[in-house]
Amino acid sequence: MKRTLSAFVIALTATAPAHAVELAANIGFMSDYVFRGIEQAQTAAMAGVDVTHAGLYAGTWAADVDQGLEIDLYGGYNGALGDLTYGIGATGYYYTDDFDDTYQELNLAAGYGIFSVAAAFGRYDNFDGPTEAYSYVAPRLGYAGFYGVVGVFGNDFDGEYYEAGYGSRFEPIGLDYKLAVIHGTGDLLGDTDADGDDDDETTVMLSISKTFQLLD
Repeated sequence: MKRTLSAFVIALTATAPAHAVELAANIGFMSDYVFRGIEQAQTAAMAGVDVTHAGLYAGTWAADVDQGLEIDLYGGYNGALGDLTYGIGATGYYYTDDFDDTYQELNLAAGYGIFSVAAAFGRYDNFDGPTEAYSYVAPRLGYAGFYGVVGVFGNDFDGEYYEAGYGSRFEPIGLDYKLAVIHGTGDLLGDTDADGDDDDETTVMLSISKTFQLLD
């Protein structure tokens, strides 16, 4: 997967028109860190750095989880054909203090108007157990800052979640914010109640962040 993405990025760089390289950093805070319907930490600070050039992007992002840090590395390309947007990339999720094991995935995305869909196909190292393969598909509707997402897992992973929220920017200080309600199903979370039935979980999450343009 990494070799395929590297070859793709090299080919795009060779044919891309001249554009300025942009470098930006971001910092923020989440009242609950919930990723793809699964809670990672009750509160979390976060920070990242991104570089973009002619649709190409690469970056790193880190968050404070319940035990140690999550550190993400990612890169890819975003483009458009008229009103149709598309993207391809790869992401690696790495953890300190054995909070979790490594995930590596290929990312695909497409959008038109208020509708978009994101997909991921990856593998989970799973500590000392067998490596697991997973897929993830998330159709999304968004309009004027409001959005709704349904995320569905497949292969060795199972379950789904539902998310609805609103995000915008407080322009006077350039502060981005998002309020979301996330409902994860018991088969995704692996939780059961006293009767052995799947136990769903609903979380309200508020996140705030600020981006600093370092180079443009």
